[in-house]
Amino acid sequence: MVAAALSATAADDTAVRLSRAADVFTKITETGHGIPPEQIAGADCVAVIPGFKKGAAVVGVGYGRGFISCRNGGGWSAPGAITLETGSLGVQLGGEAMDIVILSTDKERRSKLLSDRFAIGTDASAAWGNGKSAHQDPNAKILFFGQTKGAFAGFGLDGATLKRDESGDKALYGKALTNNEIVDDGAQTPSIAQAFVATLGRATGR
Repeated sequence: MVAAALSATAADDTAVRLSRAADVFTKITETGHGIPPEQIAGADCVAVIPGFKKGAAVVGVGYGRGFISCRNGGGWSAPGAITLETGSLGVQLGGEAMDIVILSTDKERRSKLLSDRFAIGTDASAAWGNGKSAHQDPNAKILFFGQTKGAFAGFGLDGATLKRDESGDKALYGKALTNNEIVDDGAQTPSIAQAFVATLGRATGR
């Protein structure tokens, strides 16, 4: 009974986070100062981390949970659960949560991006997608965007790490699938994740 209750709670938490992730992506792509259409069109994978927060115990440390999906044939794959951990965002957020969207254009490194641990800035170069930062590093394969209460903020993710969220994947799929298995092996999109995947499709026309 206890295990079933915990499983139901995890599923509810995951459903809420998926809904928030869909809302975040919609807002960031629809605003006039958001992600340019050409950058969305060129993305192979999209990660959305709603409500990323700096840790209260250690100044600068940040943590957030979200989801990643990649292009799969004519659409977008079922989402894998991820966490984003970083020692510093490069800006002071005044304690506010930040919604973060990460685009990857590196198809050849997709498997690494979906692995249990992907170090941004080490495994792939990264650049802030808004403003001039993206153009200062033309070789950047990772672009990232963030906003707090509708205002876009510049920040850095070098040294941040994307990790597989095993508990999130179990809540979604009922078993311990890896994100590579979910995305590249064509796992069926759970009903609670269909709205999130549909949101990606509307923004990219696929």
